Amino acid sequence: MRLLPFKNLFCGLMLLLVINQTTNACPFCSAPSLTLTEQLEQADGAALVQWIAAIKPGESDAGTTEYEVVQTVKSKEAGMKQGDRVTLSRYRKGSKGELFLLLGEMDKELDWGSPMEITETGYQYLIQAPSTELDTTKRLEYFLQFLEFPDPLISNDAYGEFANAPYEDITPLADQMPRDRLRKWVASDDTAASRLGLYGLLLGLCGKQDDVEIMKRKIVEPTQDFRLGIDGVMSGYLLLTGEKGLALLDRLKLESTVMIDEQGKPILDSDGKEQPVPFSETYAAMQALRFMWQYEAGRIEKERLRKSMRLLLSRSELADLVIADLARWQDWSVMERLMKLYDDEAYNVPSIKRSIIRYMLQSTKDKPEDATAELPAHVIAGRKNVEILRKKDPQTVKDTERFFFIQ
Repeated sequence: MRLLPFKNLFCGLMLLLVINQTTNACPFCSAPSLTLTEQLEQADGAALVQWIAAIKPGESDAGTTEYEVVQTVKSKEAGMKQGDRVTLSRYRKGSKGELFLLLGEMDKELDWGSPMEITETGYQYLIQAPSTELDTTKRLEYFLQFLEFPDPLISNDAYGEFANAPYEDITPLADQMPRDRLRKWVASDDTAASRLGLYGLLLGLCGKQDDVEIMKRKIVEPTQDFRLGIDGVMSGYLLLTGEKGLALLDRLKLESTVMIDEQGKPILDSDGKEQPVPFSETYAAMQALRFMWQYEAGRIEKERLRKSMRLLLSRSELADLVIADLARWQDWSVMERLMKLYDDEAYNVPSIKRSIIRYMLQSTKDKPEDATAELPAHVIAGRKNVEILRKKDPQTVKDTERFFFIQ
């Protein structure tokens, strides 16, 4: 399975993260649907134009705007040349000489889209960008230099190129990554939250031991806010620290239900009361576990990752997701515990019950390829547990079996 481009977290955002685990993109980024290069390559006509004049809308029309072609980018279908005038039947306020990029699709005639405001620097960035037909890693070498570029059109697009890129195509760039700048971006409160996950992950790929403290400070920072991208920072931290760093996440984000400092002392609010660990922080740490399992197998032993994931079984609000992960990770050590949770009032939620049933069903499919070999203990136990649950809750088991598939 190819690895994902970089996308992000919760309620509405949580759905994006679940989807990201099964698509070809970076795990911690929110990317535009199409980058500038992709838009340009899909266009039949493209030109750099300058604003000339505009007529405001009337009662029965949308007004018009006139542009002059400064330079053609793609003109085979459009038949344009420098100095040609283009009039669009919609009003666009502007100043004489202001630059725009026009992209159009050919039907019976060229249908222009909305003009895109662009600077001369942005235009040069676009026309010099490598084609999407080039190897992804080689393409990213170009965009790497434009992360956090002063022109937001350029920096947003460069970020988008990384966000759409498979993780496996980003890792070879570790030696070329701007480590010093990544350190500043991760530490700075001015860095856009949507980019923090990518920068945290990149720093984990190219960083050294003296970068660990920067990432650690970001992770342990007391907060009740939702922090977009902190999952990427946690994952980068684990890339640099391995099991030692995982122990920190266990204590602060997975095991404790109240906010504590590194010494285990509760972090109190202004009224002197204990504060709960935000759900978003726990889920971000869970995402870091998933990342290490899927993308960096071997950095941390699988059984060690399972151990951390099992800590979250005590959190009923996450239990259905945790059980699904443990089944996917073939951790059959919690069978008895799950059978007890099935009857626990705190876990009396349809999604959790279905997740437990799926876990048991999946355990019965984890058999040796040799049909003559003795069945593993977890297969036998799983079959037994399915029948117990069938007698206890026949309709839920029937409904779950109907839509069951191996994860």
